[in-house]
Amino acid sequence: MKIFVINPGSTSTKLALYEDDQPVWVGGAHHPLEDLAQYTHIIEQLPYRKQFVRDMLAKVGIPVQFDAVIARGGLLKPTPSGIYEIDERIQHDLIHAEMEHACNLGALIAVELAEECQCPAYIADPEVADEFMPEARYTGIPDIERKSIFHALNSKAVSRKYAASIGRKYEDLNIIVVHLGGGISVGAHRKGQVIDVNNALDGDGPFSTERAGTVPAGQLVDLCFSGQYSKLQIKKMLNGRGGLSAHLGLNDMITIAAKAEAGEEPFKSVVDAMFYSVAREVGARYVALKGQVDAIIVTGGIAHSEYCMKKVFLPWIDYLAPIVMMPGEDEMGSLAYNAYGAMKGERTLQVYDPA
Repeated sequence: MKIFVINPGSTSTKLALYEDDQPVWVGGAHHPLEDLAQYTHIIEQLPYRKQFVRDMLAKVGIPVQFDAVIARGGLLKPTPSGIYEIDERIQHDLIHAEMEHACNLGALIAVELAEECQCPAYIADPEVADEFMPEARYTGIPDIERKSIFHALNSKAVSRKYAASIGRKYEDLNIIVVHLGGGISVGAHRKGQVIDVNNALDGDGPFSTERAGTVPAGQLVDLCFSGQYSKLQIKKMLNGRGGLSAHLGLNDMITIAAKAEAGEEPFKSVVDAMFYSVAREVGARYVALKGQVDAIIVTGGIAHSEYCMKKVFLPWIDYLAPIVMMPGEDEMGSLAYNAYGAMKGERTLQVYDPA
């Protein structure tokens, strides 16, 4: 089975062709900032991204002849994890999504290619996968409810891989998954359900390379009404220009970690503080699982840094449960795995029907 995989990111589009569950071609590129700067809203990039995909396929000589197309899920309305065939409701909710991110474009590109091939188009484990326990939704303001927005695709994939490696089922384990990337999510996986996780996109949880995480609410309100910043500027402080970027003027974790390891300030202090904020979130998920934790999985790109892991982060949490290091993220492989399972009838398709 030929399975084409599409994964749009903020400044890149990753592509891959799989035969069954094996990659035969992996490609894509970063998009020049000047190309993206002409668009005010992400959805306006759709024709540009579609053309990029077609140009890339033509360049490497891959015909648009697939048995399935699968894309990164996007910021839909809250829905359970799993694999979905892209229907009109999914397309509508991505076009009119409340939250903007390039991942919203993947399914829209996939549908067009699938129609040409007369094959199914899927998404899997979208970022808004919602399996919260009731207690996790509440805040102290009735008009504000906590939202499940996290790295569902990679978090579910590494959990299943870990379970398989020890001869167990994901649905039988309690796991805390720490995804360390441009955004950071820390999820409590109880018997196959993510019952609590921070909103890794929009101002909740640890701060990261570009995101502010949770900040004192009263001080944020004062900032909003100070007259110094627009709503857009405040939003950018929370996501895009917050975190390490705001403190250090850099978002390159390799450079930042090297400076921190050399003891250079303020790099060392800020990196220490970021990983302490992650560790606090791990503690909260430990409580969500009532201390019954089979493993803590650490994944994402930043998990490659030996200094950040061994010297800074893991000493905060290694006494809680066994630590399993699974650095990086295989989103393309995870998407292909889901599509292959659906095509073979091994994965049950979910129905997208948010309340």
